[in-house]
Amino acid sequence: MREFIPPATRFVDLPAGFAMRHGGVLDGARIAYETYGRPNAARDNAVLILTGLSADAHAASHAGNPSPGWWEAMVGPGGPIDTDRWHVICVNSLGSCKGSSGPASIDPATGEPYRLDFPEVAIEDIADAAALTVRALGIERLACVIGVSMGGMSALALLARHPELALSHINISAAARALPFSIAVRSLQREAIRSDPLWNRGRYDEERFPRRGMLTARKLGTITYRSAQEWEGRFGRTPARPDGRAESGQFGIEFEVENYLEFHAQRFLHRFDPNSYLYLSRSIDRFDLAGSHDGNAVEALSRLRVEKALVMGVQTDILFPLKQQQQIAEGLSAGGADVQFLALESPQGHDAFLVDTGRFGPPVAKFLSVG
Repeated sequence: MREFIPPATRFVDLPAGFAMRHGGVLDGARIAYETYGRPNAARDNAVLILTGLSADAHAASHAGNPSPGWWEAMVGPGGPIDTDRWHVICVNSLGSCKGSSGPASIDPATGEPYRLDFPEVAIEDIADAAALTVRALGIERLACVIGVSMGGMSALALLARHPELALSHINISAAARALPFSIAVRSLQREAIRSDPLWNRGRYDEERFPRRGMLTARKLGTITYRSAQEWEGRFGRTPARPDGRAESGQFGIEFEVENYLEFHAQRFLHRFDPNSYLYLSRSIDRFDLAGSHDGNAVEALSRLRVEKALVMGVQTDILFPLKQQQQIAEGLSAGGADVQFLALESPQGHDAFLVDTGRFGPPVAKFLSVG
């Protein structure tokens, strides 16, 4: 078990006694971040990016790390998030294993990894840690906070808990609370990990790693990140082998779509810590901006204070359905924000914001170019 930290990632130390929403405190914790572009003289050109569950702080390539980032096509000189104009800060979520403190980090009190002794993580904790990071970098107010997927939840929590921190907001493929279908999928993912005997109640290592559980969890997730329309268009019923026979025996991989799932799950396998996956997955399920299971999400959204917002989603997203982005737009508008809502027709489902730059890039660039 180890952390997976990109080269040239930098860190901000959280204050001692950092209190977590559901109990417990952190001492000696840190948040990983990367920056792109430069702050202007007034330090009012900062844009904060909050990420999805598995992303790190490396959103785009730069001199310190020339490898492509997870949002390479969106962030950079002349890009939709133009680093010639904006000072972009991307933080890795608290609870992750990509540099920020989480279950895979060393507990300074014991000298051993926290594992399940790490306090429960809430989306609100991620938001608070991001806000502290921004202020530690000398930024008093953000020009914009951008949140994608889980990061869109974190952005809403940041706006609620730090109301003077951001002037505007871009929310992409996110929600004010998780839906039952999404909770059910993530529950199965967590069960797959916890059911692997090598998980051993979180006490695994590189030698005895819950490989099968992580593979299954990632495959379940990948199925929901894309749409049935894309699966059909990309793979159809194409066999995995020219002779049409299953690999490795009667019930082995038979179709190319199975090959795809296996390849991407294997690639993810040792790039993310299983305990971190459990923690962040549960934080998504429990987040509710309204503060209670029967609270009014639109009313809670209306209390957020931003001057303007861009809210986007895609018709084919089954994990964070479009109606959830419509709700965000409605709530922010009710609070007096100038809101633009875009329902895009990308076939690529929830992951469209990562790969369909042709649709997502222009409205983001236009929104950021005004004002």
